[in-house]
Amino acid sequence: MSYIDNIRTFVRVYELGNMSAAARDQRISAAVASSRISQLEDYLNVRLFQRTTRQLNATEQGHIFYSGAVKVLEAIDEAEAAVNSVTDNPRGSLFVAAPLGIGRRLIAPQIPAFKEEYPLINVRLRLSDRKLDLTAEGLDIAFYLGLPEDSALRVRKIADCPRLLCAAPDYLKRKGQPKSPDELTDGTHDCLNLRYPGAPEFQWPLQVDGETQRFAVAGPFETDDGDVLTQWALEGHGIIMKPTFEIADHLASGALVPVLTETPPVPIQLGCLYTHRRHQDPKTRLFIDHMAQHVAQSLPKAG
Repeated sequence: MSYIDNIRTFVRVYELGNMSAAARDQRISAAVASSRISQLEDYLNVRLFQRTTRQLNATEQGHIFYSGAVKVLEAIDEAEAAVNSVTDNPRGSLFVAAPLGIGRRLIAPQIPAFKEEYPLINVRLRLSDRKLDLTAEGLDIAFYLGLPEDSALRVRKIADCPRLLCAAPDYLKRKGQPKSPDELTDGTHDCLNLRYPGAPEFQWPLQVDGETQRFAVAGPFETDDGDVLTQWALEGHGIIMKPTFEIADHLASGALVPVLTETPPVPIQLGCLYTHRRHQDPKTRLFIDHMAQHVAQSLPKAG
C-alpha cells in the first residue's frame, strides 16, 4: 500500500499547496509527508514540486501526474465502495464536518449509536462555523444551516429548524422590549451577528404579515463562533437570532427571553452536502440516512 499512500499524500500536497497542511490532513508528520513525495519523485525520476523556504509549486510533470493520480484514487475508492456494498460489514473512515452548534448538539450525540451499529466505520468529526471546501479539505460529508451555494455538490435536506430572536432579561431591562423589527435597524437595539471571512452582508429574514422581509441589522459585536454569540447574549450585550434547538436550555431556564414573537425569523434549513462520487460509497449513505432519521427526531425535543 506504500505506493498508494505516496500518491494520496502527493494529491493532498498538490491540492493544499502546503506540505504541513497536507501532513495534518493525512494524520502524519511533515517529515513523513516529505519522505513520501521524495519516494514518489525517485520512483518516477522527475521533480513533482519546486520547493523553496517559502513556497511549494507543482512542476509541469507534477501537474500532469496530478490529473492521472486523481483518477487512480477515484478508481480505488469506487472499487472499495463496490466491495463494501455487497458485504454486511462496511468499513473505513468518514470525514465529516458540521457547524459548531449543530455539530455539538445534533450530530455528535448520534455518532456513538452509529458506531455501535457499524463498528468497522470510523467517524472523524470536524466542527467549524467557517465555510468549508469539501474537496480541498478531504471531507466526505458537510452539514450546513441555510441554503448551500455550490450546485456542483449533492444536497440532502434533513429538516427545517425553527428560529427565535431572543435576549437576556438584563438587556431588555436596560433597552426595553423591541416593538417592531424596524427597531433592529434604526439603532434602538443592538444585534449580535454570526459572520465569517467572506460572508455576505448579514440580514435577518423575518416573517411580517405573512411575507418574508429582510432587515439589515447591526450591532457592537460579531463572531464566527455561534456559541460565543450565545454567551454574549447571555451576558446582556444584545439580541441574537438562533435556531431554537441551540438555545432550548437557556429559554427553559429564563436566561434568554424571546422577543418579537409576532414576527419570527424564517426557519433555517438543515442538511448535508456531499459529492456525487461520495454517494456511491455505502458508508456515506448509511451515515447520512442515520443522521437524517435521528437528527430530525431530536429537533422537536431540542426546540
